[in-house]
Amino acid sequence: MKPQSNIALIGDLKDRIHQCLGAYISDAPLAILDFPDIKNVGDSAIWVGEIAYLRDRFAKRPAYVSTLRDLKPRAAEEAVGSGPIFIHGGGNFGDVWPGHQLFREKVLQLWPNRRIIQFPQSLHFSSEARADEAARLIGRHKDFVLLCRDEESKLFAEKRFDCVVKLCPDMAFCIGAIKAPSEPQIPILAMLREDKEKVDRDRSAYGDIPVEDWITESKNEVRLAKTMGMLQAMPSLNWNAMRFGKYDAAANNRLARGVRQLARARVVVTDRLHVHIISLLMGKPHAVLDNSYGKIARFMAAFSGNNDLSYRATSVEDAFEWARARAQAA
Repeated sequence: MKPQSNIALIGDLKDRIHQCLGAYISDAPLAILDFPDIKNVGDSAIWVGEIAYLRDRFAKRPAYVSTLRDLKPRAAEEAVGSGPIFIHGGGNFGDVWPGHQLFREKVLQLWPNRRIIQFPQSLHFSSEARADEAARLIGRHKDFVLLCRDEESKLFAEKRFDCVVKLCPDMAFCIGAIKAPSEPQIPILAMLREDKEKVDRDRSAYGDIPVEDWITESKNEVRLAKTMGMLQAMPSLNWNAMRFGKYDAAANNRLARGVRQLARARVVVTDRLHVHIISLLMGKPHAVLDNSYGKIARFMAAFSGNNDLSYRATSVEDAFEWARARAQAA
């Protein structure tokens, strides 16, 4: 099969997202819970894509948003009436990141009769007991829709959970093509995880290539972005609108930081799913290694593997050999 251009791939995946989600969005107000107020750029990219989807397809935005820490159930109900609740997408469905899973299960228990849609997630459970508990709580819910980012997650969910399960691309593709803010300054940049999903690798293969992650930020810069987002919404005199403005501005600030980071290099080597996705949105060549439980390979097999910018490396040495050749040819 001939590889797709990144533009064709983005268009196809945006259409597939709408085929999965379109039926769950109407004129009714909606909420998005579990806003990612964290440093990881990938989570912010997902949020920006979720908001872009609602804006571009339906000319709407959430009437209520919350993080893990500031959910107010009564305020959410007042804001959305009988409308649906969406839970932010990503790779935290399971027991790798337990705080998010516990929050998700709390939401299911708070609203057992309300439609709840999980934006696309990768699923991974190491504990059978935790998977059984998730299955029990999902089974008690009357209207839960689970969107999965890969076939393995979908098959697991269909086998274990009593709910609607669909295969759906990552929401970050709804951002669309991204123009790099600057010309490349270095040949290659290695963007490798430093969190609990990292894989220990022999760093001698890196040579003089800079190795970074994107989980470091300026607190003052993000704080300023939040303040400006709130101020822009202040004339509405609506606290929910101001909170949305604050969080949305923070997500866009974090995404812009990641885009600037990637723009510095002609070619990227990564084991982060959203470095892969944002590199596709930017039209940037990149070699892909996997995270600790195979999330990236699974996603690429389902959606993004057939393109002319990504190379699925078999090892660190293979990734850097390809990256050096591609950087020289650029």
